[in-house]
Amino acid sequence: MPKPVLTILAGSRPVTGLERLEALADVRLATDAAELAAALPGSEIVYLWDYFADGLRQGWAGADALKWVHLPAAGVDRLLFPELAASNVTVTNARGIFDAAMAEYALAGILYFAKNFPRATLNQRERLWKHFGTSNLAGTRALVAGTGSIGRATARLLRAVGIEADGLGRTARNGDPDFFAIHNSADFASVARGYDYVILAAPLTSGTRDMLNQEVLAAMRPSAVVVNMGRGELVDQDALVAALSSNGIAGAVLDVTHPEPLPESDPLWGLDNVLITPHLAGDSRTHLPALAAQFEANLVAYREGRPLANVVDKRLGFVVSGG
Repeated sequence: MPKPVLTILAGSRPVTGLERLEALADVRLATDAAELAAALPGSEIVYLWDYFADGLRQGWAGADALKWVHLPAAGVDRLLFPELAASNVTVTNARGIFDAAMAEYALAGILYFAKNFPRATLNQRERLWKHFGTSNLAGTRALVAGTGSIGRATARLLRAVGIEADGLGRTARNGDPDFFAIHNSADFASVARGYDYVILAAPLTSGTRDMLNQEVLAAMRPSAVVVNMGRGELVDQDALVAALSSNGIAGAVLDVTHPEPLPESDPLWGLDNVLITPHLAGDSRTHLPALAAQFEANLVAYREGRPLANVVDKRLGFVVSGG
């Protein structure tokens, strides 16, 4: 069986599992957009190992044999340019790889505020031994926006520590195995006041952009905390700054912002009730080998003519699977 031509956009980082891929495909490596464009003619598969790199859209005219693009990330919003979305090219993502790490990140963000670690850090810096108040998690309520695999893993973990976790998705329903209830995203503002924590784990689409807006923030409890580990554009950032600055909500944990990197001049940096991390919620010591193994398994399936895993609905912008 002839090997398919596989072009890998590696950027500046080494490709994990490259030798195994070379045994399965005729591999072309590209480190930047220009090299990707040169490698695209004749390529059946594009593997965007460096998923922060650009170049596929710029070289699209040369993608004369392309059948499959794999993005080793959960969100595909940066990838789905109109020409690709309208084509017959299959797009797959890394659904499932980041679930546990991101669920743990959400729990850590909640604990950061519940146990008043901002105050603890300030007191330690000032060498001050002074009691301060904290909160328990048991009996509190969280709303998880996004009912895909990341949102579900988050709900399960939160429920394990006594938090009642509801979901926010495309369809309202009860009887879900992971959420006590799922609300329709259109009802975000009307249900937001019922929650101590609002966690954003939704894909970025035309329907979710700015979903956490001024109306929703105004409806939330003053004691509520936001955790955003989806995309920065899920949030109206100006409205969030205003709510945080006026104590309209208690705090925010932001792994993603708009833009990224967050400029040094952005007011979010100066707010004491904000924790900012540089888009690392899904990272762990094992995520790169896991991403490589996932793609290798899909490549074997491709060669054997079996269905690919994690096929993205390009119209919706995410993998559709029960949530």
